[in-house]
Amino acid sequence: MRGIRIIKSREMDQCIRASRCCLYPSKGDSRSVQAHPRPVPEKSNVFHPTTSADFSLFSRKLNLQQKATSMFRSRTHGLPVLLLSAWVWTCLVATGTGQEIDPAQLEALSARQQALQRELIGLQEEWLRQGTQHGIHYGVNGEEAISDIADIAVHLKAIEWIVRHVEFDKKATFKQAEQVLEAGAALLQQLQSGAGRSYLPGSQIAGYVSAVDHSVQPYAVSLPADFPLDGSRAQRYPLYVVLHGRGGMNEVGFIARHRNKPPAEGQQWIQIDVFGRIDNAYRWAGETDVFEAIRDVSRRFPIDEARVTLWGFSMGGAGAWHLGLQYPDRWASIGAGAGFVDFYKYQKKTELLPAYQHSALSIYDTEKYARNLANVNFVTYGGDQDPQIASSQIMVAAAEKYGIPVKFIVGRDAGHKFTPEASREFQEYLWQHNQAGKPRYPGPREIRFVTYTPKYNECYWLRIEELEEMYQETIVESKYDADSGTLLLETQNVALVHLSRDIADQVAFDGEPPLPLGDAAEGLLPGVHFQKRDAGWEVLSYDDSRAYQEGNPDRKIKNLQGPIDDAFMQPFLCVRGTGKPWSEPHEAWAQWTLNRFEREFDKWMRGKIRIVNDTEVTPDMISRYHLILFGDPGSNALIARMQAGLPLQWSPQGYELAGQAWSHADHGVALIYPNPLNRRKYVVLNSGMTTHEQDFKASNAWLFPKLGDVAVIHFEQQSPTPPAATHVETVAWAALFDANWELPETP
Repeated sequence: MRGIRIIKSREMDQCIRASRCCLYPSKGDSRSVQAHPRPVPEKSNVFHPTTSADFSLFSRKLNLQQKATSMFRSRTHGLPVLLLSAWVWTCLVATGTGQEIDPAQLEALSARQQALQRELIGLQEEWLRQGTQHGIHYGVNGEEAISDIADIAVHLKAIEWIVRHVEFDKKATFKQAEQVLEAGAALLQQLQSGAGRSYLPGSQIAGYVSAVDHSVQPYAVSLPADFPLDGSRAQRYPLYVVLHGRGGMNEVGFIARHRNKPPAEGQQWIQIDVFGRIDNAYRWAGETDVFEAIRDVSRRFPIDEARVTLWGFSMGGAGAWHLGLQYPDRWASIGAGAGFVDFYKYQKKTELLPAYQHSALSIYDTEKYARNLANVNFVTYGGDQDPQIASSQIMVAAAEKYGIPVKFIVGRDAGHKFTPEASREFQEYLWQHNQAGKPRYPGPREIRFVTYTPKYNECYWLRIEELEEMYQETIVESKYDADSGTLLLETQNVALVHLSRDIADQVAFDGEPPLPLGDAAEGLLPGVHFQKRDAGWEVLSYDDSRAYQEGNPDRKIKNLQGPIDDAFMQPFLCVRGTGKPWSEPHEAWAQWTLNRFEREFDKWMRGKIRIVNDTEVTPDMISRYHLILFGDPGSNALIARMQAGLPLQWSPQGYELAGQAWSHADHGVALIYPNPLNRRKYVVLNSGMTTHEQDFKASNAWLFPKLGDVAVIHFEQQSPTPPAATHVETVAWAALFDANWELPETP
């Protein structure tokens, strides 16, 4: 919450300031956004967070900085609460939500929220002063978070976001907002009494601090009726991970739906319902949210990692397809109802997208990953009257090509919903295979695995480190010769692979003579690297393996493979310039781009991006974060420092990229590349997420990368005078770097 933050370093105290731009979309193209002037850097040693997304970090080593002023003022130019309430009421009427809320009600709601916020600050101060342990403490980017504080903060955040984005509707009513706030108050009162967070059978709301942006994110956890409430961890429980469907269910609606629900009949597992940052089909930071929620519940309760089930319906079914098949060794059973598994068929498109978009569809088009169904227990469902039954039919047909059976349940005379009989059969399948559990370490010796990117590169004992060509079908299939103790691998498009030494004594690649595995690399490492050379496969020595693991990669590897949007799945930090720009038009476009990113991430990914000035970036920040830089070498000192290590030549007159010159006056570059100052992290130039408001509103199928790894963008300023300046963009050229991070020869 605002003012509920302690950070570990003085540099972060001095640097991170939320952008105080008040951004509202203009009519028409959602890319036209009014951008207010960037603030003059404050000369202050005190960090002033502005939203609950910034509440995140709780260090026991420094004093708490308090600032319990209105959470709304940074977004409304300091409007008093009463005037803000009237403004929100006007918006509610104008947008046709059907909820004409009395401004006095909003005033009371916000006043109550702020009072609870101040109490939470006081409680945290008391805990830190006493030095006592409360809740579960865990690290977030080298800093400390507390589970009990996060659990309360998600309730308070829900009120902030629903008011700021005017999201009152039938799924999140004003009455529900009041109930959510009082639920947070009851939890706060429980902790103020000296008692720890208590849990009951059934569903309750929890929160965690996301490493992506240090925001608090909610999830619901449901305990079985016979769960021991004495804190015993003697028994490990199965875990069900449930993904919801699309429908604009914000934090208030999510909490209202899940709090105080009884456990399911016969429930013998712990269940989490994942928020997933609302409606993104569990892509990008929504994907990260699923695994962060799993980690958080595993900190709180004893979870059997071999008995984790994933399932969802509609958008949740799409998420189950993609998370299930791109992480096939994580689940004991998976279920997908309805959903979608590709772009072209689902959107009824026949014309191919540009190459830099078409190739990147293979990141999330699950149809391409059907071979991975060989490694999981998967059930799919569709109503026979539901057009989205096509996703099940597509995947079953794709699996049949490889001789892989998939259980397919059809609801008779059913539309977009489960029939009772089908639901029962679906859940019985999930539970049957959950009881059996997935194979224990090191896993099955015979697997069939496919990927198109190093991002999704693991299956039990296998990790594909490098591809020969990006976004091409990359296959590893294995058999085991028990007589000789040899693992037999057939590969396609694999350049470098890591194998667990415990899976076999030796390994033979693509019909070549066997290489040592069990005692390779002097037997000192848990896994062994093998590289494909012109003469064939060879095993890396101990020294070469360590050098590869610890060195600076020069090829695309997991979490360093692009495209631009990938940077926003892991911890990132935005950096704006404070110097004199080489090009004023370019600088105006770059600042407009940053403002748009801030607004859209806040709305559609439910977090507040963190922004620092270029003069305040520390070595620790360079070490920990992907850096998202805005400006040019004149305005941004970080761009100037990195310029020699980037694949473009920049001058005060313009820049040269892929053999062609471009002018600063009306062209900008969006780019992702290994950071020359820390090649284990990305640098991104002048871009936030490349999916924008119109994509989120259209369909989750449109949430694919729009600019590849690098793009030249033609911009046109619609209004010549800040702060009302807006821009219209067209892509002049875009591409994907190859597996060596090299550019195509010419635009």
